[in-house]
This record gives sequence, structure tokens and C-alpha cells, in this order.
Amino acid sequence: MSREDLSDTLRILVATDCHLGYMEKDEIRRHDSFKAFDEICSIAEEKQVDFLLLGGDLFHENKPSRTTLVKAIEILRRHCLNDKPVQFQVVSDQTVNFQNAFGHVNYEDPHFNVGLPVFSIHGNHDDPAGVDNLSAIDILSACNLVNYFGKMVLGGSGVGQISLYPILMKKGSTTVALYGLGNIRDERLNRMFQTPHAVQWMRPEVQEGCDVSDWFNILVLHQNRVKSNPKNAISEHFLPRFLDFIVWGHEHECLIDPQEVAGMGFHITQPGSSVATSLIDGESKPKHVLLLEIKGNQYRPTKIPLTSVRPFEYTEIVLKDEGDIDPNDQNSILEHLDKVVRDLIEKASKKAINKSDIKLPLVRIKVDYSGFMTINPQRFGQKYVGKVANPQDILIFSKASKKGRSDANIDDSERLRPEELNQQNIEALVAESNLKMEILPVNDLDVALHNFVNKDDKLAFYQCVQYNLQETRGKLGKDSDTQKFEEDDLILKVGECLEERLKDRSTRPSGSSQFLSTGLTSENSTKRSSGIANASFSDDDEDTTQIPATRGRRGASTGTTSRGRAKAPTRGRGRGKAASSAMKQTTLDSSLGFRPSQRSASASFKSSSIIEENDVDSPSSDEAEPEDFNQVDNSSEEDENTKGKGRKRPATTKRGRGNRGGSGASKRGRKNESSSSLHRLLSSKDDDEDEDDEDIEKKLNRSQPRVTRNYGALRR
Repeated sequence: MSREDLSDTLRILVATDCHLGYMEKDEIRRHDSFKAFDEICSIAEEKQVDFLLLGGDLFHENKPSRTTLVKAIEILRRHCLNDKPVQFQVVSDQTVNFQNAFGHVNYEDPHFNVGLPVFSIHGNHDDPAGVDNLSAIDILSACNLVNYFGKMVLGGSGVGQISLYPILMKKGSTTVALYGLGNIRDERLNRMFQTPHAVQWMRPEVQEGCDVSDWFNILVLHQNRVKSNPKNAISEHFLPRFLDFIVWGHEHECLIDPQEVAGMGFHITQPGSSVATSLIDGESKPKHVLLLEIKGNQYRPTKIPLTSVRPFEYTEIVLKDEGDIDPNDQNSILEHLDKVVRDLIEKASKKAINKSDIKLPLVRIKVDYSGFMTINPQRFGQKYVGKVANPQDILIFSKASKKGRSDANIDDSERLRPEELNQQNIEALVAESNLKMEILPVNDLDVALHNFVNKDDKLAFYQCVQYNLQETRGKLGKDSDTQKFEEDDLILKVGECLEERLKDRSTRPSGSSQFLSTGLTSENSTKRSSGIANASFSDDDEDTTQIPATRGRRGASTGTTSRGRAKAPTRGRGRGKAASSAMKQTTLDSSLGFRPSQRSASASFKSSSIIEENDVDSPSSDEAEPEDFNQVDNSSEEDENTKGKGRKRPATTKRGRGNRGGSGASKRGRKNESSSSLHRLLSSKDDDEDEDDEDIEKKLNRSQPRVTRNYGALRR
């Protein structure tokens, strides 16, 4: 290329699904993911690309180990921090594009010399979780090593609403709009694309000398693409037609050559994973990364093979089709399988590009044993220790289905994601066991289980229970005859209350509440908060609300320990109140903490170069109306009312201490205590609504995030 061509050509290296930390406890394969990622960064330096674009699942675990984090930071620091000049500029509102405390692209930080910018979205393995909605990629973003974008806040009622703002880049005469969509649960995103106005696409504004059609539009997403159930995948036809190029993550099979989608006008590349995480046919194909060169509205793809990937050989055999095997002789089966394994090992050694560093190959044989006896795969693999990298699972036995082997081949794509196998939701377990839920709705429990297992959220069940207890108390507290309840009547009343709550949730308008493990509010669909985990969704979801903080259940503790042990309940109440106040304060601070940034982001966005696209040819936005970004400021009064819910409750006077005399007095004391404790348990807590306006003003006047400077031609 000539210098003039280089100055107008944006060069991007594209990779997805690096899965850093995969098999980190395996002595042979623990370094595979890091070697592949190091090679990807080396290729980016060698080809002198403008930036590296990652399509999700940079880490294999939601909470990667310290070893994995340290190695990832070392690789990025070694390749990304240098004195090479960055030849392109970001001209969009960066406080909207990068949702962190700094709000700008990493190479503009004066304290760092970033020569190779890295842009990444999150996948389903490293997606945000927890109260603060943080991902492992947020750690790299805080270290100024990665530009993390595509992090969505699922606001609105029902299925939710998202808005996609592009990162606008300019290099010479070439302008690129980079859209990012981090992983969202496939069933939910599928419904959102089919719901009008649920997915909003923002387009660059028309400027002097730069029309909307001059932008080259790229989308990076991380979702299921091939699935037998269409509701559990995203169809290419859901996407708007103005897009030019799509980078599809999550699918591990390498289909690097861009493929045109008929009738849509854009091309899709599927780079696949850089490390084999499933021993199936799709993963055995050679691994590549894509060099994408863009000039004007034209692009040129160049696939580059990865040489540091461990060789992987896969084959399938049908025993009944082999003529030299006796069905009743196990030794003949072993001899035939040994021959197949030796042939695959030899084939892998011949394919090795770097002869000086030959890795032990991965070998997988799928054996159809219909009509034959099986053998022990572990015992079979012992003779290949030191010859293959996976001696314990070389063989996998299967039987041909009744529908024929042609149908079985279709299902291979399902096994690309083994983490989805053998999972069952709470609803199915409850149905099997004929259980009747008394207080906790099945959907809430299902969400809590998902967050506890997949997000490692240790407070998921606790928050689910606390929220539903609070809702039940509120319902029962509205009954005028609360003090007349007997224990048996109360149990029946709780069951009826659950049915009423479920009916209310199904018919409640926007403004209703539903349990989420994050414990934060989501009142305005366009607010950029960080409190909602993407996976916390059930089919009955309405708006989310703040989970009430725990309050000490003094009535219950005194009722059970009134026979002379007065110190124990006192200590219990003290700890309960301390924990309660700490938890309430943390939740309140979290909810107050992101409000200023939302308001400033909304205000700064009014002067940005992005407008909402109303005529995008997409099912979700055919009838889209312009979105009023002032609604964030207009709803400040509602926000203050909501924040008042988390105030620490004033201490109440202690009762029932004097009834320690005779037996009759003690019995009356216990009865009075039980009724009063029941009354306190069921009484509504409306006296927390008094809020000090001055405290709110202090919290709202926290330091605002830095607004990026004006970049000139494409900014007003």
C-alpha cells in the first residue's frame, strides 16, 4: 500500500472466544489459551493494525483466578503499552461508549503510552454479575489495558429495552461506526428483537461533508447462531439492514470467511475460538484470526492461521461397518481402535508447522457401538499417557438414533457448549416433585439459582427470600384484622397471599416490581446504571425495584427465648440491626452513586453526534419513535422518592421485659409478646419514607465523571 492508502485505511485484527484460563489445572493444557492469545497480540503488532477487536469470552470463568488475571495483564501490558502513535480518533461521546469512571478511550489517557488499543465486549462466560454489575473485563478496563464497550442495561418493563450507541471512529477519509452488544440471554434477546421499540439503534448525525451512508457500520455480538430451537438463538434477519459487517462470537467453529446473508446486504464472519474447549468435529478445524482492512465503504478480509494452537484430530467410526471386528471378541475391538489412534497421532505430527515445538495432540474418536460391547475409556487411554494430551477421554461411545445418523450429525453443534447440558430449572423440579410453593414464587427462585450457580452470587437466595418476605408482610399488613390471626389462619393467609402477588405481577402496569439479585432500581429505560445483571430475567418480569434491606425480627426472637434467657435475643437483635443498617447504607450508596453519572451522561449526550434511527429496517424498530433524553432529568423527583426507601429505621423501645414473676404472669407475658410480635411482624414499615433533603443534595453533588473534549468536525 502507498502512504496515502495507509492514511485512509483502518486496519482491524478480529478474534473471539480466547477463553483465558481454560483447563488451568491440567498440567499439559494449562498454558494453551495464553499461548494462543499471546500469538494473537503478536500478530496485531506484526501487521501494524490500528486496534484489536475481541468478540467476547476473553476469560473462561466468570471469576477468573489470580493466575489467569496476572497472565492476561502481562500479555496485554507487553504488547499494548509502547510508543507507537495511534492513527485514528474516536469522535463520538465517549462517556456514553465507555461506561467506567474515566469515560474515555484508553490511548487518550496522558499517564499511559498505549500503542495497541484493544476493544472488547463481554461473552456469556465473563458477563457482568453482582450488585455492582461488574465483569472481569472491568478489571482490565480499570487498568487502562482494554476499552470495554457493549455493556447493556436492560431497562423498561416486561422484556426490557436497550439502546445501541456506536463508537464513531475516523482515520483520514474513512469513517467507521462500531456497534457492540455484549451477551444477553438468548431467549430474552430473541423476544426483544421481536418486540417493537425494545431495541433502539442510534445512527451518526448528518454533518457537512459526511452523510449517514458514508459510515461503514460494524456490529460485534456474542450469541447463539445455530440452534435447533429458534427461540434459543438469534437470527441474522433480526438485525437491521444498514449494517455492513458483523463479527459473530460465541460459536467456536471457525468460519472466518465472510458470508453474505441473502436479502440483508451485510456479511458475517465467525472467527471461532482460539483454543478447543469441546472435543467435537467443529473444534478440530484449523483456527484463524481475521485482518480486516476498511477504506471508505469497501473492506478486504485476510485470514491468518494460528500456529501455536494444540493440534486436534477427530474422527467417527461405526463398528458394525468395520469388517475385521468380531462382535464377541473384545480384543479385536481394542486392536482396531489402537490402530485408529496411532494413525491420528501420526497425522497430527505431519501437520505440525513448527517441528521444533511439537505439542502432544488432542485425539477424539466417536465410536458407534450398536450391536457391540463397550470398553473402559480410562483404561484404554492409559497406554497413551505421554503420547496424547487427553488420554482420559480419547473415546466417546454412542448409539445411532432411531431417526438415523443424518439427524445425529445436526446435533453436533449443540455439544459446542457443554456448559448447557444436564441443567434443569426450579420450575421443572417443583413440577416433578408435586411441591406447592407457599412464599417464594418459582420464577424468583429460578433466577436466584441461576445467579448462585452461574454468577457465583452468594447473596442470591438471601436477597430472594428477603424481598418476598417483605412483599408478603406488606400484603398481610394491609388486612384490618391482623391482630386476630391465629397461627393456622396465618399459614393459609400466606398461601393466599402468594397467589394474589402472582396475579398482581401478571396484571401490574409498568412500575411494578420483580426480584433481581442486584438489589438496585431500574426506573428509566434509558438510564446508564450498573445495577442489573443480564441473566436475572424470567418470563414474568416487570420493572425491577430495590430489594428492601433486612430488618431485625425482634418479635420472633423474643417470642422463642422468653423463658429466662434475655441476653441471647439482645445480642441477636444487635447484630441484626448492625447488619441491617450496613446493608441498607450500602444499597442506598449504590443507588445514589450512579445517579450523577447518568444525569451528566444524558446532558453531555445532547451535544453529541448521534441521533436515533427511526427508519431502520428491523422488526424491533419499524415503528420506533425518537427517544427523549431529557426524561432522565425530568424523573429526578421520582428518584428521590425511591431513594428514601433505604433509610435506617429509628430504634424502638423494648417491651415485655417485666413479665418474669409468677407462672401466670409469665404465660400472659408470652401470649402478649407473641401477639405483639405478630403485629410487629405484619405491620407495614411506612415510617421510613421521611428523608432528609439536605443529605440527598450532598450525595447528588458528588464528583461528576470527566466529559471528553470536543473533537471538531463531527461534534457539535
